[in-house]
Amino acid sequence: MASVSASHLIIFIASILVAASVAGTITSTVGQLSGAVDDLGVDASQEVRTEVEIISDSGAGVYDVDGNGNITLYVKNTGSQRLPADKVGIDVLVDGRYWTDVSMTVVDSDSWRPGTVVRMEIAAPDLASGDHRVQVTINGDREVFEFNT
Repeated sequence: MASVSASHLIIFIASILVAASVAGTITSTVGQLSGAVDDLGVDASQEVRTEVEIISDSGAGVYDVDGNGNITLYVKNTGSQRLPADKVGIDVLVDGRYWTDVSMTVVDSDSWRPGTVVRMEIAAPDLASGDHRVQVTINGDREVFEFNT
């Protein structure tokens, strides 16, 4: 009779250890999932509050205006949050190719607040004549500008 109680005790202890192990794994997984959902919420919030418009005139000259082979665009922050006036977090495509030589200068303020404009200079010294397309993406907000050289 004592051997039955001992075997039941061993099985009981083993089942408690397995249950504790499973509970720990589930708790860890739920914590990771919660963190991922929080990160998605922050990203979605930034996307919703970010809105920009390219306000350059496509009929006016935007290429090689200063004689330095740059595409010059004016971009207005029409969203509800301040944006960084540097190329961090901003993707620029010229005719479908990713461009990294981009500089930005705030025109009418000290920072790129809602309602203010930046002058974006995209170095493109060897741009052929014809129709071109520039895509600017900031926090998921994508704007396209078409022009002719």
